[in-house]
Amino acid sequence: MKNKLSKNAKWLLLVIAALLAVNGYSQGKGLSWKELQKIYKFPKWYTEARFGIWVHWGAQTEPKMGGGWYARHMYMQDVGSQKWGKNAYEYHLKTYGHPSEIGYKDVINHWKAEKLNTDSLVKYFKSIGAKYFVALANHHDHFDNWNSTYQPWNSVNVGPHKDIIGLFAASAKKYDIPYGVSSHDDRFLGWWLPAFGSDKDGPKKGVPYDGNMTKEDGKGKWWEGLDPADLYGLPPEKRTPEYITKVKENWFLRHQELVTKYDVDMIWFDGYGFPYKEYGKELCRVFLNADYEEDGKFDKVVVGKISDEPIIVKDIERGGANEILDHPWQGITTFRTWFYKEDPESKYRQNARTVIEKICDYSSKNGNLLLNVELKGDGTIPPEQKVWLDEIGNWLDVNGEAVYASTHWKIYGDNIGSVRSEKNKNLSETDLEEQKQLKKKEQFNERTIDSPPYGIDEVRFTRKGDVLYVMVLNPTESKIEIPSLGKDSEYDVKKIRYVSLLGSDKKIKFKQKKDTLVLDVPADRPTKFAAVFRVEGTL
Repeated sequence: MKNKLSKNAKWLLLVIAALLAVNGYSQGKGLSWKELQKIYKFPKWYTEARFGIWVHWGAQTEPKMGGGWYARHMYMQDVGSQKWGKNAYEYHLKTYGHPSEIGYKDVINHWKAEKLNTDSLVKYFKSIGAKYFVALANHHDHFDNWNSTYQPWNSVNVGPHKDIIGLFAASAKKYDIPYGVSSHDDRFLGWWLPAFGSDKDGPKKGVPYDGNMTKEDGKGKWWEGLDPADLYGLPPEKRTPEYITKVKENWFLRHQELVTKYDVDMIWFDGYGFPYKEYGKELCRVFLNADYEEDGKFDKVVVGKISDEPIIVKDIERGGANEILDHPWQGITTFRTWFYKEDPESKYRQNARTVIEKICDYSSKNGNLLLNVELKGDGTIPPEQKVWLDEIGNWLDVNGEAVYASTHWKIYGDNIGSVRSEKNKNLSETDLEEQKQLKKKEQFNERTIDSPPYGIDEVRFTRKGDVLYVMVLNPTESKIEIPSLGKDSEYDVKKIRYVSLLGSDKKIKFKQKKDTLVLDVPADRPTKFAAVFRVEGTL
């Protein structure tokens, strides 16, 4: 266990120096960013994990409908192109009242998280194979899910009256699993602008929404003493340059407290680039410096959609890399939507099969998968998602040998795109074109339950030492050919001695020809999902 007092003392000095650095546009105490780039090494706990669980969970989960940006869309009679939030305004009127009187601040107060059991959740996530766990610390709504010194609108003062990040931190420590937090907060000023508007038509036309309320308006109400401006920001016309600077400084203070108080192993940022530019970068510099000064090595990780930063894990939202990357990266996905919702239009996009396919694909390209579990407002796992999580856990229990601590091979797979072969004649030209377009990008390029199935001979490779693992993504009883493993392959393979199917003691038939490996995929397999073969002798 690390010395907390020593670490907190170091943090205090580093934070003071960091604030001076940010305000003065000069480097603070500790290694500079360029110096960190030269010595930083990603910790093994992360690079070997391959699979983690995230709970993207907060006050916006409380309304059962209205999409994942409920707090913004509830103030919009017309959401324009953001159709996922089209139910928010009407749902809010029927459930809570008009946003000129009862706004998002009041929705927060309805959120109680009454069935939250962090021990049970973290223990379960670890049991199904997650090697790290991440909890949402704040979203674009500017509400902190922890006992925040610098944001009175937090989960201890309002709503659940629980230190959610603190509870998860204690459970992660109890069950010995690395713990990360996600922050989405730096866009809140623009994101919250609809809260300062009013209805465009109807009986409340022109009546200002509650974003315009002041601290004085709370006298005699449940939120007496709280200032709506601390949640929504000041009205746009009152935002001076000095105020914007204070917002950024407040962001820094809140987040340095977050990563220090809860001793997190990872911080994940939403958006593109460092939050508030130099403020976010300085937080990361201080975060990594404090880690390094502890024992002369790095145990912490920063993740984000931040380009050209070799010491930050590249994050890909609802997608994955199209090739093997030489530095760690992470794909994130969710079964349906980021916050749990029951909108009729909100259909499931992923299930156990597609998640397992992603684990195989991402591992073969040197990446991790971080899967969101959409906790309900009360803090419980939706039953239908629990079924899929159990199936994922069962598959990892059988096949984890090929996933955890694995590395990539010379190529990530074979028979790529065989979905378009003669074996899949039923695909339309539209389906084919869609798949071609997806392969051109990374963000939002993921396959879903509606995507055409993989070809029965499309495989992914991982390796561990001198063992090669062949993952057949869409197995069926058949003989498949894998050209890259032929005796005369350009990948310099050796004679294969033995092939076994993970989770089975049955002998697997194979024939290594000059131009291909012919592999028998049996009908009787340990799981109905991707089949993983252990190949010995070829490396």
